[in-house]
Amino acid sequence: MKVAVSGKGGVGKTFIAACLASALSSRGFKVLAIDADPSPNLAFMLGLSPSEAASLKPISEDRELIQRKTSTGYPGVYRLGFTVDDVVEGYATPTPLGPSLLVMGTVRAESGCTCPANALLRALMHHLVVDRGEAVVMDMEAGVEHLGRGTAKHVDCMLIVAEPSHRSLSIALKIHELARALKIPSIKAVGNKVAEPSDGELIASFLKRGGLEVAGFIPFDEAVAEADRRGVSPLLLKPKPKGVEAAEALLSALPAEA
Repeated sequence: MKVAVSGKGGVGKTFIAACLASALSSRGFKVLAIDADPSPNLAFMLGLSPSEAASLKPISEDRELIQRKTSTGYPGVYRLGFTVDDVVEGYATPTPLGPSLLVMGTVRAESGCTCPANALLRALMHHLVVDRGEAVVMDMEAGVEHLGRGTAKHVDCMLIVAEPSHRSLSIALKIHELARALKIPSIKAVGNKVAEPSDGELIASFLKRGGLEVAGFIPFDEAVAEADRRGVSPLLLKPKPKGVEAAEALLSALPAEA
């Protein structure tokens, strides 16, 4: 099972990615959670303390690793072929909720010398979703830019998170269009922060126009919002918030082959 979670910034994709990864782990799967967002928060959501999360260095920022993997010894020339399985073993961090975590980071055009770092990230992502056997849940970069880079090209399923707002729903349909172009086998939407029935109706009717099926709805949950205000992962709360339960239940909506 290889799942990518995408959507507009602020819609709750990190929360849903963490719930899916945690739920898979609790069901006995070996799970690798990947934070591919340039503003990583998946570590905190999976139960690491703020200081522990802040100490994790994104792979894209490890210049020594990038140099070691891609350098040919000639300025401006780098290797296109190299192994990355050892990167997973060296960088994967256990989390209190079960999944191991990789913080990928991202490379911006203005950050300088992007080619070697991008080559490493592309090779690593391909290895993670094609070659490895464990379940993979990826928290993608917000918006649509990552789809142009083909970051999630080989996943089995993409979940597009949307909240009941025109901007969020419009971006969801754009992501759907680009994901279809990548030939991702299963693409479904998740309606999040649904406070009343009309919110769910708005999400479903808007996305239906673009042919995007809604796999499920996550209710607005004050316990989840309060945990965020207090700097606590809602996945650690007891009893389990209704929003967490609803997000975990999305596993049943994923295709059996994912």
